[in-house]
Amino acid sequence: MTGDIGVRQETVSKIAKITLAFWIMKILATTLGETAGDYLSMSLGLGYYVALAVTFTILVVVLAVQVTSRRYHPLLFWLAIISTTTAGTEISDFMDRSLGLGYTLGSALLVIGLLFTLLFWYARTRDLTVYPMVGKDSEVFFWLAVLFSNSLGTAFGDFLTDDMALTFLQGAAITAGIILIVGALHYLRSLPDVLLFWIAFIFTRPFGATFGDFLTKPSDAGGLALPRDYASLTTLGLLLAVLYLSTNHSAKKRGSSNDNSG
Repeated sequence: MTGDIGVRQETVSKIAKITLAFWIMKILATTLGETAGDYLSMSLGLGYYVALAVTFTILVVVLAVQVTSRRYHPLLFWLAIISTTTAGTEISDFMDRSLGLGYTLGSALLVIGLLFTLLFWYARTRDLTVYPMVGKDSEVFFWLAVLFSNSLGTAFGDFLTDDMALTFLQGAAITAGIILIVGALHYLRSLPDVLLFWIAFIFTRPFGATFGDFLTKPSDAGGLALPRDYASLTTLGLLLAVLYLSTNHSAKKRGSSNDNSG
């Protein structure tokens, strides 16, 4: 899905353009959210209550800056995405392990939350276009939907590996297959792009999360047992590298277009 979510004239938008680089960074952000969230709750021993409070506080601050800013800032936008994936990890774990809801019920509640968010968003704006996105109402609903999506993706990933007893790589393979199907449907123009965007957005979360678990979980559980802090820093470095390359490429492309038009 590298194209035209919302075929409208490009205006000032505070959401990253939906390109291949976007989806690569989304997967890296979800992997980082999984490893960083587990680092806070498990490696640092904060527990799910404290870790949720910490990540949710950071999320509120970052989103407040994002929503009140007047233009698109790539670093700020992706920090907001990382914050939602990290908080989503804690929300899912809190619902399952602290509240004892289980991944099936937890996923069902998150699906309901996401559907109601999209419903209220449409009722308010009559438009679910993701890019370009202008207007505070749409942006607030977008970030609420992102938080529900990332929390849901975490719960679904844990459902595959815990409840379905799949290995981390098997769980990643299943979600990767779903993402490829969504990509094919996008290019075949079989379903509306907005619908395909949210399906892909949800399932990139369990793909990144299961891969993050594969990196950090103990070897007897099917993981590589890498330290969570090292895995998080490495993933962050990769995300920043892709962000730099994509931003630099876009700047050169705009410069070339301006030269040609001149």
